[in-house]
Amino acid sequence: MSSFSPATADREQVVAAALRYVRDGTFFAEMKPRIAIASESPRLDSLEDNLRYLNGEIRPLLEAMGFRCEQLDNPAEARLPALFAERIEDPALPTILIYGHGDVLWGMSGDWKEGRDPWTLVEAEGRLYGRGIADNKGQHSINLAALRLILERRGYLGFNVKVLIEMAEETGSLGLADIARTHRARLKADCLIASDGPRLGANSPTLFLGARGTVGFNLHCDLREGAYHSGNWGGLLANPGIRLTHALATLTDEKGRIALPEWRPERIPENVRAALKKLKLEKGAGDPAIDDSWGEPDLVGPEQVYGWCNFEILAFTCGRPEAPVGAVPPSAKATCQLRFVVGVDPYNVVPALRAHLDARGFTDIRIEELREDFYLATRTDLDNPWAKFALGSMEQTTGRDVALQPNFGGSLPNEVFAEIIGMPTLWIPHSYPACSQHAPDEHMPVTIAEEGMQIMAGLFWDLGCPGSLNGIAKT
Repeated sequence: MSSFSPATADREQVVAAALRYVRDGTFFAEMKPRIAIASESPRLDSLEDNLRYLNGEIRPLLEAMGFRCEQLDNPAEARLPALFAERIEDPALPTILIYGHGDVLWGMSGDWKEGRDPWTLVEAEGRLYGRGIADNKGQHSINLAALRLILERRGYLGFNVKVLIEMAEETGSLGLADIARTHRARLKADCLIASDGPRLGANSPTLFLGARGTVGFNLHCDLREGAYHSGNWGGLLANPGIRLTHALATLTDEKGRIALPEWRPERIPENVRAALKKLKLEKGAGDPAIDDSWGEPDLVGPEQVYGWCNFEILAFTCGRPEAPVGAVPPSAKATCQLRFVVGVDPYNVVPALRAHLDARGFTDIRIEELREDFYLATRTDLDNPWAKFALGSMEQTTGRDVALQPNFGGSLPNEVFAEIIGMPTLWIPHSYPACSQHAPDEHMPVTIAEEGMQIMAGLFWDLGCPGSLNGIAKT
């Protein structure tokens, strides 16, 4: 565990108040109307719901805490605005930026177990169920509630806070980069502190410092118009499914090891490897068994998913799978994705793929880039003073080691904060891998809500203590 300043009575009291906030039902009561808002960002008529979430739920909460709020238009999509808020106690004090997203994916009504409604928050068997409770309404609500607890206990925060809640994350954060470029000076802060994604495991409080990037693309093999009887034409016509299958087989070996050097980093940095070796993957009740022989040789568990890259075929179609017939199909298509870490040039992924296929005679394979599935890889230095401060605070609150991930395995719009605005990024997730986000039965374990509230209350208390951030540079 990291060393940190000794606990004080006031700190202990605010952490205890954070636990009561969940246990006495206040968190449930405040989340119920937020979950009831069907803010599905892919839905083309979602503007009214998005505005109801921002201006009916989040704005009043922040204004009551002394924040000045302003709605920011999204230049890329008008129905997906954002809310910016700030509370500046003293320009000389450090400033943090809190980010979250209030949009969700489809509710999938009718598919939830026990007849649950995605828009009605319920508690059952130690879990809170509802669309958005884990991704991401519940997570950023915990952080904002923790700020309020500090204000109620101390009367001031002791640092400045800016808040950005967007409504486009589930559409690839459409327009967020434009918003950041336009309002960069206003959004600028000394550090991002946000919550999204999962913990390492349900029982592992986690701090991660970035995210893997993503490049998505379709591969097409279109050989002709129409299908031709396989008895009359089989052996005379090239089969696009076979061509595409062989092209895909050149991208990895039979164990999934990536063949293209441009799709892999040269190495895992030593401090990153050291951090990953400390992580232990939890085995959840419904989790599949890990295939230890899959992927890059000599990398195990966390190193494989957080320290390296993986290529996936997400879908493959040839002919009509639902009604196959004896005919040579005209085309085949594969939807693919590369998740990559810092050290891989994302803008060279597709050109390297084109050169690789052409060199092997697959000039008939067409590449279609998927711009909605494109994220940069980011990673704050593990030795950054903000990261060390947060880790120490979290470990003091929890009384145990915290999983420090250089980055998590998925993708987030972290590049907006790390690259466009420019600041260290700390992510403290209040969810876990089996939360069923984007699926029926999305949920948040009550125990994670309780510990998340305690962690954030302790962290915000520590940030506001006089002299606590001495030695941490202010931008």
